[in-house]
Amino acid sequence: MNERDGAQYRPCVGVMLVNAEGKAFVGRRIDNREGDFWQMPQGGIDPGENPDKALLRELREETGATAEHIEVVSKLPHELFYDLPDDLKGKLWGGRYLGQRQTWYLARFTGTDADIDLDAHDPPEFCEWKWVAPALLPELIVPFKREVYAAIVAGFAPLI
Repeated sequence: MNERDGAQYRPCVGVMLVNAEGKAFVGRRIDNREGDFWQMPQGGIDPGENPDKALLRELREETGATAEHIEVVSKLPHELFYDLPDDLKGKLWGGRYLGQRQTWYLARFTGTDADIDLDAHDPPEFCEWKWVAPALLPELIVPFKREVYAAIVAGFAPLI
């Protein structure tokens, strides 16, 4: 991806959480019911928080899964960037960022579906969830994140 000024992009972590069948967790965001878009768990890194801690916090908040249900397998060697579309610039994150710079992890889910709890955080981020084949991920996400999802799938495919 292009060279970008990292300060203009919100630091974030993302997790491709895969189950024993090699399918990836996706959730439908509560705040975007206009389209049939699904995303993997992701979120901002808090000030002073390192990405390794942020990934566990985000998984717990968005899926209810705790560290006992997660085995971190790998991390992509570089951050992935995406730009917000023009209609969202200036509206998200107080208008401070052009998009996100994301550190992506691959993690295995060792729990059961009963360990997924979308209401683990108030307010919840997702209204429903499912397991999908990783190859489908780029077509399920909002269009402006598709290039990032394609890079994630390509980066982790040999490890799934």
